[in-house]
Amino acid sequence: METSLDKTKSGGVPESNSRLRAIGDRVLTEKDTDVTLAFLKLYEHDAEPLSPEEEGRVVRKVHLWILTLVLLINLMLFLSKGIGYTDQNAMQIDKATLSYASILDLFEDTHIGNTDYDNLNTIFYVGYIVAQLPGHWLIQHLPLRQFMAGSIFLWAVIVLLHCTAVNYGGLIALRFFLGAVEAPLVPAMEITLGMFLKPQEQSTAQPLFWISCMGSPIPAGFIAYGLLRSNSSVPPWKLFMVVTGGITLFLAAYTWFYYPSNPTEARFLTTREKVYAVQRIHAATHSSIEQKHFKPHQFREALRDPVSWLFFLAAFTLMLSNNLAYQQNLLFVSLGVSDLGSTLVAAASGGFSVASCIVAAVLLRLFPGQAAFWGLFWCLPAIAGGIGMVALPWDSKLALLACLILAGGTFGVTYIITLGWTTSSAAGHTKKMTRNALFMVAYGIANIISPQIWVVADAPRYYPAWIAQIVISWVGCPLCLFGIRAILLRRNALRRAWLAEQGSSGNSGRAYLEKRDAMGNPVTEEVEISLLDLTDGENMFFIYPL
Repeated sequence: METSLDKTKSGGVPESNSRLRAIGDRVLTEKDTDVTLAFLKLYEHDAEPLSPEEEGRVVRKVHLWILTLVLLINLMLFLSKGIGYTDQNAMQIDKATLSYASILDLFEDTHIGNTDYDNLNTIFYVGYIVAQLPGHWLIQHLPLRQFMAGSIFLWAVIVLLHCTAVNYGGLIALRFFLGAVEAPLVPAMEITLGMFLKPQEQSTAQPLFWISCMGSPIPAGFIAYGLLRSNSSVPPWKLFMVVTGGITLFLAAYTWFYYPSNPTEARFLTTREKVYAVQRIHAATHSSIEQKHFKPHQFREALRDPVSWLFFLAAFTLMLSNNLAYQQNLLFVSLGVSDLGSTLVAAASGGFSVASCIVAAVLLRLFPGQAAFWGLFWCLPAIAGGIGMVALPWDSKLALLACLILAGGTFGVTYIITLGWTTSSAAGHTKKMTRNALFMVAYGIANIISPQIWVVADAPRYYPAWIAQIVISWVGCPLCLFGIRAILLRRNALRRAWLAEQGSSGNSGRAYLEKRDAMGNPVTEEVEISLLDLTDGENMFFIYPL
C-alpha cells in the first residue's frame, strides 16, 4: 500500500534543511496541525514528568470523569426523547419515550394508529439523515462544549413541545426536528472518547458507555409505571415528556460548564495532567486529537476507502432490525402482558441488556483485537431468539417472551463494537468525521426502512420481519465486519514491515512544518507526526486497531 509517507527513504523527513517535506502535493503548515500543538508548545517543556503512580491516577481520573459524563448525557437524552423506546439498543438515542408514550394514551389523545406510529418512527430518521453533514460540519468548526450544550438545550425544548401536539401532523414536525438535533450527538461523544482514551481503552469502554442506553428501560419503565398509576388530569404521556424534558434542560446547563472540548480544556485535569493526557493519546495512535479545519483531501480519501463503505453496510444491515426496540412493548402486550406489566418486563429486559454490556466490556478487555469475532458473538443470541419467535407456537407465551428479550437485548452490543471501531480505525479529523457521518447516514436510512417491515397485516407473528432481521441484520452485519478485519490485517502487515525498515534507518516518526518567523521569513519546524492531523492513508506509523 503506497502512501505519501513511503515515497522517500526518509519516511517523512525533508531531503535537505531548505526543502520542506510535502504530503502528496501539499505543503504542511500550522493550519494542518492538531489543536493541541499550541498548548504543548506553551507547557510541555516546563511540565515535570509524572511518576508512574501519578500517571495511573490520571488514567483513572480520565476514565471516571469522561465515562461518567458521556454516560449521563446518553442516559438523560435517552429518557428525554419524546416518543419512542422500549428496550435496549445503544443506537436508540431517539427512542426513550415514543413506545412508552404508546402505552401512556398517546394513540388516543392524538388520534393516531399503528401505521401512523410507524411513520413517526420513520420521519425521525429523515431529519436524522438530513442533518448529518451540517451537524458534523458544526462539530468540526465549533468548540465541542458549546455544540453539545446547545444541541442538548434544543433537544429539551423539542421534547417539551411534544406536549402541545394534538394530532398526527404536529407529531410529524416535532419528530423531524428531534431527529435533526440528535443527528451528530452520538458521533460527537464518540470523538470525545477517542480524544481521551487509547484505542484499546476505547474499545473496552464502549459497552460501559452504552449501558446508559441499554439500561434506559429500567428508569423509563418505572417512570411509566408510576405515571400509569397517577390520577392526574394531565395525560400520562405528556407528564412523561415534562419529566424527561425538564431533566434534559438541567443536563444542558451541566454540559455547558463541564463538557471538555478536548483534553487541554478538561477542567478536572491540572496543566501537568493535561500535557500527559495529550501525550499518551499521541503516543498510542500516532495521529491527531482534534482539528478545526475541513480538509477536502481527507474527505475524498474517506470516500475512496473501502473500509468506510463496509462500515456503512455494517450499520445499514444491523439497523434494519432496530425497530424491534419500538415494537417490543407492543409485542409484550400481544403476548398477553398488561400495559402495566409491559413496563416492568421492559425494565427487566433493560437489566438483561446491562448485564450483556458488562460481560462484553470484560471480554473485550481480556481478549482485545477481536472486534469482528465479538460482533458475531453478540449476534448469535439474537439469531437464536429470532428463530424462536418464528418457530415456537403462539401459545408458548413465556418461551416467546424469553426469545423476544434475548433477540432484543444482545445485538445492540454488536452495534456498540462496530461504532467504536468505525472511529478508532481512521486517522485525520476530517476523514474520521466523514466516516462517522457515512455510518450515521446508513443508520438513518436503515431506520427509515426498518419500521416498514413490521406490516400490520403480519401481526401478531410478523414472520417476514423476523426472517429479514435474522438473515440481513444478524448474519449480514458480521460478514461486513470480517471483511473489514481482512483488509486491516493486510494493511497492518505492510505497515509493520515498513516500520521495521524505518527502525534500521533511525526514523522515529517526525516531520517538518513550514511557518514564518517574526520577520516574515519562511522557516521549518520539526514536530511529531502525531501532531500533523494526517490520515491513516498518509501516516504509515498508524496501526489499525482490530
